[in-house]
Amino acid sequence: MKIENTKAQMRKGVLEYCILSILQHGDAYTSEILLELKDAKLLVVEGTIYPLLTRLKNVGLLSYRWEESTSGPPRKYYALTETGKLFLNELDTTWSELVEAVNLVTKK
Repeated sequence: MKIENTKAQMRKGVLEYCILSILQHGDAYTSEILLELKDAKLLVVEGTIYPLLTRLKNVGLLSYRWEESTSGPPRKYYALTETGKLFLNELDTTWSELVEAVNLVTKK
């Protein structure tokens, strides 16, 4: 088993939560989201994030709006919906419980 595969799976498992968390601070377009993830050492490629954003929008957690750009084509800005905010609150609780449980197991 290769460690890189396991590490990649761990990162993918929290990517949805991280994206929703980024958007709780305000609307953002894809490049901004990717930059925040990169700054956090969660390297994600566009081919991964676009389908994920579309899926989150399709299930009602995100909405988007188009905004004109002075430096190119219009940009699609994503925002949390009310359902997305509630979902994120649930994930916050679940994440805290998971971190606590993992720490209990791994710190023995």
